[in-house]
Amino acid sequence: MTASYPATRLRRTRATSWSRALHRETVLTPADLIWPLFVTSGRGVAEPITSLPGVSRWSIDGIAARAKEAVALGIPCVALFPHTPADRRSADGAEALNPDNLMCQAIRAIRDACGSDVGVLTDVALDPYTSHGQDGLVDDAGYVLNDDTVAVLVDQAINQADAGADIIAPSDMMDGRIRAIRLALEMGGHTQVQIMSYAAKYASAFYGPFREAVGSGGLLKGDKKTYQMDPANGDEALREVAMDIAEGADSVMVKPGLPYLDIVARVKARFDVPVFAYQVSGEYAMIEAAVAAGAGERDALVLETLMAFKRAGCSGVLTYHAALAARLLAG
Repeated sequence: MTASYPATRLRRTRATSWSRALHRETVLTPADLIWPLFVTSGRGVAEPITSLPGVSRWSIDGIAARAKEAVALGIPCVALFPHTPADRRSADGAEALNPDNLMCQAIRAIRDACGSDVGVLTDVALDPYTSHGQDGLVDDAGYVLNDDTVAVLVDQAINQADAGADIIAPSDMMDGRIRAIRLALEMGGHTQVQIMSYAAKYASAFYGPFREAVGSGGLLKGDKKTYQMDPANGDEALREVAMDIAEGADSVMVKPGLPYLDIVARVKARFDVPVFAYQVSGEYAMIEAAVAAGAGERDALVLETLMAFKRAGCSGVLTYHAALAARLLAG
């Protein structure tokens, strides 16, 4: 196409709000959002998280109320993360297999409160349950054992599916866990349970507030660089995604979000599969810090960043701003 001024004036279509709406290439709606929620013990508990202003840990009754709120706002899915009490943590993360742990209680409470009106996505990894804060079982040298961990993750996934989870989301980054979980779900009669794989999860500096939220930050010994991806690598992400799709993932996730939009775009362009991104705790905290410092306006920052995810190719976004964004999008 050959275009030149003044025959072509690109500002013509930007001159009015109705015209901008008519020519908008990317649309963001509440249906594009997944709302991460933190579960804690007790009743009537709404415990603010210091490093995530505006975000709280909720007891089971509060989680059910948030799920009802999600339905009312048109948010189709909530994601659950437990704050396991210290006395329930162990080196082997055995609490992950307890059918009455916080995660399973929360799943059942949401089912009782909302039926099938909202999807429930559950995190599969051992870091909320281990006394050492790693995502899997470790040897004497502190190295996370891949195959031994996968065996536990399979049981954890089945435990959550039995409780009523709709989407199993392995965030551990162990090799081969998608195939193992998919086979176990099929054999266990959970043929309709989806797997959203954290396929490209990077060893990022943006996870700090999340680790406070689930209580693993102060426990973590060492780092997670032997299993989470090197931030310098992009081609490797495509290999990870290809493997997880082949093993049975229904959708894949890139994590963190904004610093890795190039990865989102590359995955979307390469694979015919739904791609999600997690706007992680550090990203949320930076927006809130900018607002507190008077450096930006919250509503505009939230909607612009979420639109960036959609423009890059995301089918949806996990964001702690989900409820706020849904209200803004509803006017």
